[in-house]
Amino acid sequence: MDPWFGKGAVIAASVALIAIRAPHGSRSLAVPVTDDRKGTLETVLLTLAWISFFVPVAWMASPILDPADYPLHPVAFGAGVACFAAGLWLFHRSHADLGTNWSVTLQLREGHRLVTGGVYARVRHPMYSALLLHSVGQALAAPNWIAGPAYLAVMLPLIALRLGPEEAMLRERFGAEWDAYAARTPRLIP
Repeated sequence: MDPWFGKGAVIAASVALIAIRAPHGSRSLAVPVTDDRKGTLETVLLTLAWISFFVPVAWMASPILDPADYPLHPVAFGAGVACFAAGLWLFHRSHADLGTNWSVTLQLREGHRLVTGGVYARVRHPMYSALLLHSVGQALAAPNWIAGPAYLAVMLPLIALRLGPEEAMLRERFGAEWDAYAARTPRLIP
């Protein structure tokens, strides 16, 4: 199978991810932050996430990663596209359900409320689940040992290191309401 199918799928899914997030970011920035827990680790993790997100562009734009290419298998490509589709849908729904409560980092905004409806009724962190699906989709659809798993290699530790502090911040703000929600709703997989 032509590797450009994989390259096209990765670019299309990445552009869609950015297009989904952009309007929500603009709306959220208009609401003042009341609690900001962004530290050095958070900054480093987000920087690595952005770099890894754009590794496929380097793979497509220059021959530097060509030695890591391998043949694209149709089954892997199909599974990757399915992960992209599911991840993009979940990414859209989680942003839409959060509204202006969303932030790229560990922040709470003025009037922040605990969102427990929509996709948040099924999973506490659907946006992380969506990003993991996107990462797996890229690993499957991009026939390159570096560009394919690059985003997944950063998203796994980012999410693992962020879940505890994020949940602690929400527990502090929402107390028993958070505890009840966390008790009935799984973290990442419905």
